[in-house]
Amino acid sequence: MSQTAKLELEGKTFEFPVIVGTEGEKGVDVRDLRARTGYITYDEAYGNTGSCQSRITFIDGEQGILRYRGYPIEELAEGSTFVQIAYLLIFGKLPTEPERQRFSDLLTDYQMIHEDMKFHFEGFPSGSHPMAMLSAMINAAGCFIPEVMNRYEPAIFERQAARLISQVRTLAAYAYRKSRGLPAIYPKRKYRYTQNFLHMMFSEPDEDYHLDPAVVDALDLIFLLHADHEQNCSTSTVRMVASSRANLFASAAAGVCALWGPLHGGANQAVIEMLEEIQIQGDDGSRFLERVKQRDGHAKLMGFGHRVYKNFDPRARIIKKACDVMLDKMGIHDPLLDIAKKLEETALNDPYFVERKLYPNVDFYSGIILKAIGIPSEMFTVIFAIGRMPGWIANYKEVIESSDSRIYRPRQIYQGEIQRPYVPIEER
Repeated sequence: MSQTAKLELEGKTFEFPVIVGTEGEKGVDVRDLRARTGYITYDEAYGNTGSCQSRITFIDGEQGILRYRGYPIEELAEGSTFVQIAYLLIFGKLPTEPERQRFSDLLTDYQMIHEDMKFHFEGFPSGSHPMAMLSAMINAAGCFIPEVMNRYEPAIFERQAARLISQVRTLAAYAYRKSRGLPAIYPKRKYRYTQNFLHMMFSEPDEDYHLDPAVVDALDLIFLLHADHEQNCSTSTVRMVASSRANLFASAAAGVCALWGPLHGGANQAVIEMLEEIQIQGDDGSRFLERVKQRDGHAKLMGFGHRVYKNFDPRARIIKKACDVMLDKMGIHDPLLDIAKKLEETALNDPYFVERKLYPNVDFYSGIILKAIGIPSEMFTVIFAIGRMPGWIANYKEVIESSDSRIYRPRQIYQGEIQRPYVPIEER
């Protein structure tokens, strides 16, 4: 017998069905609440509102669990690659070798952007932020692909998805080099996904960038760990835009804009800025942490704790290991990294931080890795966008293919002025 929830309003009792997810998550279905009662629910920032039923990603913040399509993130990180995870998220299964090869071939075939897009890049000031360019150029890229502007067609969606996943790294690398006044570097067919991105970022016309396997593996892992994360701000934005039946590229561009915000994708950049501020103060991190414990409002501990995870961020455990391996192999000695290790060691052992579950999260370690690789802080959120693209595409596909999908249209509780007469300007 199915469960129901009872709501009493104005002396009347209403019953609403309860929805139970495959992992036991429970929700009250209030889709016809307003029609039946005249009331709506109020949930600022949607913290307790389920906007969709999804098959893509499961998170249990209390237990520190993250799964893509049912697979634990720990197992995927150990045995898979970003390209395979992209296929898993979008198409719902891990690819066979022929499927992986076909998808990889599509990524290679579509990695070049249209030559005329160079003129779009030339229109940006040299100091433009890479995220601004990335959002604009994803939208522009769709204009060069007539099929993108047509109605959704399952038969060609694999090509569209591969084109976007492939070209986002080309656009990102071009945006970085434009922001530094450097010439664009073309991708090479011989390089795999993450290798090609590093090549386009750091090679010069007369000399290719040395692709250190430790660096390639660490960056590929960052992409993989950021590939999807349930209904966060940017993913919800992509779904909202998709609900209007906007095309895939327009929806992804909107996701980039949402991700740009410092409360979302800018967290790993904030970690580096925090470390730099500690260094300027001549501190090794000890005094800073004491200020945090004393609740000094000017001492904000970035990269620790998480809104969803009330336990340890499972991605942080994975990326910490990769961070240690990469830094050891590269032999990097950076004062900022010494400060980061001090913060990490203290937070993992000091009762103040342990009791409050302020563990280092994925942003803390990814920021350290990206800095060690030589990627500037203004590109950190761009890296996040590249990694998150498969998740956005998967959610776009889920919205478009849903038979009962409606255009998103949240309600509000109006708190403004009540009706009042218009006053002509000469009488005001």
